[in-house]
Amino acid sequence: AEVVAAGPYEATWESLRGYTPPRWYEDAKFGVFLHWGVYSVPAFRNEWYSRDMYRAGTPEFEHHVATYGPQSEFGYKDFIPSFTMEHFDPQDWATLFRRAGAQFVVPVAEHHDGFAMYDTDRSRWSAARMGPERDVFGDLLQAVDDAFMVRGASSHRAEHWFFMNGGARFDSDVLDPRFIDFYGPAQREETAPNERHLEDWLLRTVEVIDKYRPQVLWFDWWIEQPAFEPWLRTLAAYYYNRAAEWGREVVINYKWQAFADGSAVYDIERGAMGDIPPVVWQNDTSVSKSAWCWIEGHDYKTARDLVAEL
Repeated sequence: AEVVAAGPYEATWESLRGYTPPRWYEDAKFGVFLHWGVYSVPAFRNEWYSRDMYRAGTPEFEHHVATYGPQSEFGYKDFIPSFTMEHFDPQDWATLFRRAGAQFVVPVAEHHDGFAMYDTDRSRWSAARMGPERDVFGDLLQAVDDAFMVRGASSHRAEHWFFMNGGARFDSDVLDPRFIDFYGPAQREETAPNERHLEDWLLRTVEVIDKYRPQVLWFDWWIEQPAFEPWLRTLAAYYYNRAAEWGREVVINYKWQAFADGSAVYDIERGAMGDIPPVVWQNDTSVSKSAWCWIEGHDYKTARDLVAEL
């Protein structure tokens, strides 16, 4: 509240519409956005494995039972010990991104699965404490910073309200009280998130902002749900005001109609604008035709396809 009160932005759309995207961002035509997490262990179909392995009738469900056994005995959490990242070299990654011509790099801070890739004080379920036991996100951003690229972060936390709800419908580890802090609310998608979830979402996002100072903050869908609206205004004012303190210019990327026009930068997933708009915008797409994370047997787009899309 103190940061928001300090200005220059207030938590109103009228005030937030005073935002102007940075010049470095308008000129940064290419950035690297990456999904790497616990879902990279089963590496099956896509990064929604954590949801679909609990949804009866999906290929993920059948594959999981056949490969690892019933979800009551081997749940998503049981992939974490195998997520060791023993070959992780953040400087190597940053060098590759820089050679590719990237101006900014946006790793996933936390995906829908609820496992934080950064060092969080709000959960024990993080790469800093489990799996790799290092601040994977922070180490990569430091390497990105050292290479004079702009550091970013993506947040997919909003959807965790419902993401694991398939596991609440049969005998699985999702409803085990020992793991409630990982699998989360697991509520129905049709249900508006309550203030407990919204507050936790806000505080986790603020933690990423304050601890890592990303200059690109990318949000996935579901923040356009009406319940998020006042929280989004607070978050945007907080982030923009923090950036003013740092002497840095920042970008929020959003989808659908989550933010008011002119208050942040519009993003289209796997698509493009039909005409040439007067303001800067962004599209994001995958190097693969089916998944955003690494999977076995990827169907990659060709370099020619990717250049044509760009």
